[in-house]
Parts: sequence; structure tokens; C-alpha cells
Amino acid sequence: MPDKLKKKVNKEITKTFEVEDFQLKLVIINDSIKNKLAYKIEKNHLFKIEKESKIVGYAFVDKAPSKTDEFDYLILLDKNLIIAKAKVLIYREDYGGEIGSRRWLKQFIGKKSSDELKYEKDIIAISGATISANSMTVAINHFLQNLNILHTNNVL
Repeated sequence: MPDKLKKKVNKEITKTFEVEDFQLKLVIINDSIKNKLAYKIEKNHLFKIEKESKIVGYAFVDKAPSKTDEFDYLILLDKNLIIAKAKVLIYREDYGGEIGSRRWLKQFIGKKSSDELKYEKDIIAISGATISANSMTVAINHFLQNLNILHTNNVL
């Protein structure tokens, strides 16, 4: 993970879980489970957050497409695998940056692997950010589907 991104991830973990000294430990997904995933998870994207060898939560960092580029986002899960925070870390477009607003992203908090979100039904649309807002919703849905598979297979 690039330093600039790691710094932002660490800041969000500290704020969300109110922890200072923690370790990010890579979650290793073996090939047999990778093949079961609904959507590919790249290496170095899913981490356990530990403090004094106890799991505080999980962090998932990835990219999603916007109109002409892509943006980096973070999903933080509590130790019960419920979304504690969703955050757009780096947005690279001139328009659509509203998806980074805390108010809009709050809609994802509390969601779990059994949830399936529909843009414009469960998740409020954003005028001028339709592609990015839909993309973030799709990305979170994909992650929740994978989360279910990872949990069922005792990876998390």
C-alpha cells in the first residue's frame, strides 16, 4: 500500500476504533477459497486490525471506477463483521466528489454480509455523481458478498 494511502487508512482506523497502537495484518486467502469468491480480491487489500494480539476489526482497501478514472476507498468492519465506516480516500475526478461526504457514506454503516444494497432504493442517489455513487454501491455489495464467503469458510 502506498504511504499516502496507508497514512489515511491508519488515521481512519484510529478515529473509528479509538485505538492508537495497532497492527495491520494481511489476511491470507488461500487459492481454494479465492476461487469461491464472487469477486476477486487483490493481494494486500484485506487486513486484520489487531491491538495487543486481539482483533479490533478489519480493513479493506480497494479502487472503484468513476467516470474517467477510479477512486480509492476504505471499508472498516468491526470484529462482528459489520461495516463501521466507509470512506473515499482519494478521488481523482473534477465532478462527483460528493460521494466522499460523510453524510452520504453513513448509509453503509451497520451493513453486514447478508445485506444487498440497491442504488436509488437503499442508497440515495447523488445528482452529478451518478456513476461514482453507483460504483461505490456496487463495490460495497461485492465486498459484502465476498465477506459472506470468507466468513463461511472461516477466513474471518
